[in-house]
Amino acid sequence: MEEALLLGGGGEEKEWKILIRWSAFGEELKRMSYMAVPMVAVMVSLSLMQVISVMMVGHLGELPLSGISIASSFTNVTGFSLIYGMAGALETLCGQAYGAQQYHKLGSYIYSSIISLIPVCIPISIVWIFMNKLLVFLGQDPEIAEVACRYSIWLIPGLFAYPFLQSFIRFFQCQSLILPMFFGSWAALCLHIPLCWTFVYKTNLGVTGAALSFGLASWFNVILLAVYIRYSSSCEKSRTFVFNDLFLSVKEFFSFGVPTAVMVCLEWWSFELLVLLSGLLPDSMLETSVLSICLTTTSLHFYIPYGISATASTRVSNELGAGNPEAARFAVGVAMVLAAIEALISSITLFSCRYVYGYLFSNEAEVVNYVGEILPLICISVIMDSFQTVMSGVARGTGWQHIGAYVNLGAYYLVGIPVAAVLCFVVNLRGKGLWIGILSGTCVQVSLLGLVTGFTNWQKQASKARERIFERAIVANKEIA
Repeated sequence: MEEALLLGGGGEEKEWKILIRWSAFGEELKRMSYMAVPMVAVMVSLSLMQVISVMMVGHLGELPLSGISIASSFTNVTGFSLIYGMAGALETLCGQAYGAQQYHKLGSYIYSSIISLIPVCIPISIVWIFMNKLLVFLGQDPEIAEVACRYSIWLIPGLFAYPFLQSFIRFFQCQSLILPMFFGSWAALCLHIPLCWTFVYKTNLGVTGAALSFGLASWFNVILLAVYIRYSSSCEKSRTFVFNDLFLSVKEFFSFGVPTAVMVCLEWWSFELLVLLSGLLPDSMLETSVLSICLTTTSLHFYIPYGISATASTRVSNELGAGNPEAARFAVGVAMVLAAIEALISSITLFSCRYVYGYLFSNEAEVVNYVGEILPLICISVIMDSFQTVMSGVARGTGWQHIGAYVNLGAYYLVGIPVAAVLCFVVNLRGKGLWIGILSGTCVQVSLLGLVTGFTNWQKQASKARERIFERAIVANKEIA
């Protein structure tokens, strides 16, 4: 009888533990979803700023459209991607400091980020000023190069807004303050649309007006976020900073910022190389058009897993900073489940529409059929992208961006691009070969990031995070004394 009671008690205890575990999973899933959805909206609104500019200028004619399209791609690759990547260091630094309740360090980190990133904009601006010469040297039409250069020069004020904007976004993100970013980004977009229309069509500024509008809307977003930081009670503790700690934090920022930028840019640039390779094919117009549709599809999808990625980065960095390694590990598991659900829904939806999806972009039967053939590969890419985006967020939250940089270098430049070139030009698979190649690179990336994540010693990472945070605090206090 007693044994039966003991067995019964053990069973009840086990069931109770399972219920607690599922309850914790549900809470974490709900918390991540509440943060991820608005983050998707923030990223979409920021992306739409340049899309709106291209759309407005596109109605002026083929030459302005070609010029602004090339300029947008060039400025993203040479400028915005670099600033965006370097600012990713704050996901590690601010997230872990917030988790450790060292709120004053958040102020030091964002101001050190701004101080560090503004000088980076200067050489980028010089490259943009001489973009026409560079594009002509690369074989681009001189007229198109001239239009692209004019747009880029007037985009420079918007570039200098980016260090502030990306630093503020990470500042809010690590504290899970999503609504200020959401309202700020959409308010900027709502300003940009009528402003761009007025400058492009009513003042006859054309391409120049689109760039000016982008810059003004970006600075408007910066001002809104700065005002919120200055006057909101939710930022009362985190907006302060120690002056001596500010300059000590610059070195720390670069130690994480540079590998984060390398990690982001290596992946970003690999897809740009894919477009360049497609232009070398015999039927380059068809191949480039279909590849552009594929890249547009994966780019639009990217914003969904990025919301989960930003949430995972925040949760992991907060828990490591707080000294809760098991909670950080649990957050990674929930984020991966969320990524799997999202990937499954997105890929099934795309696969179901594979025979008609091409009509969203073209009425040409040849294009639509080719898109239908290559779409199953895009579905696999969507699944892989969901996992790699979330694991990249975990890398930023944990602080092993340098490993992520090596992974991306190996995955895309030692595997992806070479395999794409061989399948495309040697095996003669054309556009399919290019996509299979880049997909193989993504698969390698996911595998390697998965191994690194799986073998991470979370206890050690939590210890390292708290060591760095409190050691820096001690050094700053000594400097003040």
